[in-house]
Amino acid sequence: MLIVTSNEIPGHRIDAVFGEVMGLTVRSRDIGSQMLAGFRSLGGGELPEMTRALYESRQEVMARMVNEAQQRGANAIVAMRFDTSEMGTNWTEVCAYGTAVYVLPLGEGEPGATGQSIYLTKQQPQQGAGQPQQSAPQQPGQQFPGQPQF
Repeated sequence: MLIVTSNEIPGHRIDAVFGEVMGLTVRSRDIGSQMLAGFRSLGGGELPEMTRALYESRQEVMARMVNEAQQRGANAIVAMRFDTSEMGTNWTEVCAYGTAVYVLPLGEGEPGATGQSIYLTKQQPQQGAGQPQQSAPQQPGQQFPGQPQF
C-alpha cells in the first residue's frame, strides 16, 4: 500500500476514489511508565517510555487505516494525516486518516511519468494490441491480474 501525505502521487494517475479511511485508538498511560517518565522529565530530555507508546499507537492506527482501505479495493492512500489529542487526564487519542484511492503508474511516454512509474509499468505483464486498459475495481476487494502491488 502506497501512502503519501500529498494530494497526488507523482507518476501515477488516480483512477478511482473510495473515500476517507481512518484508524483510531485511545490509549491510557500505565501508572508505572507515567511515574518513570515524570522522574525523567525532571532532568529534561527524551522520555523513551512515552516515545515508545506514541510510536506503537501510530503504527496501530496506520495498520487499521490500511486495512480499511484494502477492504474498499484501494491500493494507495493520499492526503494522509495524523491527529493526536488528550482525552481526560490519562487518555490519548491517536488517529490516522486519508483518502483511499486506486492508482495506476504512468508508462514511458505518458505525460507526468517518472522513473519509478516507468519501472513499475515494465514490471507488469504487457497488454497486447487491441486489449482494453484495465480500470479500477468496481467492488471492494476485486483485483485485476497484473494489478500493481505497493
